[in-house]
Order: sequence, then C-alpha cells, then structure tokens
Amino acid sequence: MEAVAKLNNVPTAPRKMRMVADLIRGEGVNSALNILKFEAKEGAARLEKLLLSAISNWQIKYEDEKLEDADLYVKEIFVDGGRILKRLRPAPQGRAHRIRKRSNHVTLVVASRNTAEEVTAEEEITNETDNS
Repeated sequence: MEAVAKLNNVPTAPRKMRMVADLIRGEGVNSALNILKFEAKEGAARLEKLLLSAISNWQIKYEDEKLEDADLYVKEIFVDGGRILKRLRPAPQGRAHRIRKRSNHVTLVVASRNTAEEVTAEEEITNETDNS
C-alpha cells in the first residue's frame, strides 16, 4: 500500500535538497513532519508540503483504510537534477563567468508498515502449509 508524490523544477540545488531528504528517509510520517517543521534549511518547507501531499494521495487511494492504523512511513525519497539555467556574469577585462542556476525533481513514496507485515506473515503461513 503505497502512494507517490512528485515535485518538479524546484529552484534549489539538488545537493542542498538531498541534505534535507536524507533526514526523513525511513522515518515515520509524524516524525518526518516534526523534523521538517523545525528544520531551518530552505528545502524543508517544500518537502513538508510534498509529504502532506503524499499522505493525502494515500488517503484518496485507500479510502477504506484508517490513517492511524496504517502506520505510514517514508519508504523512498530521492532527488534528481532538473534543468539548469545558464547565465553570464561580467568579469574583468571583458570576460564573462558562467553562472549555473540548478533545479531539482523530488519523488517521495509513502507506504504502510502494517500491511507489509501482514502480507509477509500470510505468505509465511501459506508457504508452511504448502510444505507440510
């Protein structure tokens, strides 16, 4: 039971966004929201909004499940490089230095811990009965 949320063309360098993404990878949803709420880095506010969107997507996808019983966690989060805007800055003696304004794409996957455990437990039970 997973839900995905994506954020494209964020005007922040991928390296800076990865620092924030690494903080919440594998954390429970409530813990991740608390971490992002009080993190001072620029990307934290955007990731907090993205995480709330992923939770909302999960609720829409699995309407019959309760959010409290699901025990959601951040299963996957990765940051890819986006487009690069190239600008020129004047330099001494008629030269120019290139400025590269980077952006990134963030993908966040939220999953339920309880259902994964139940499915593996059911598979173990069926495998034991098949072997007997």
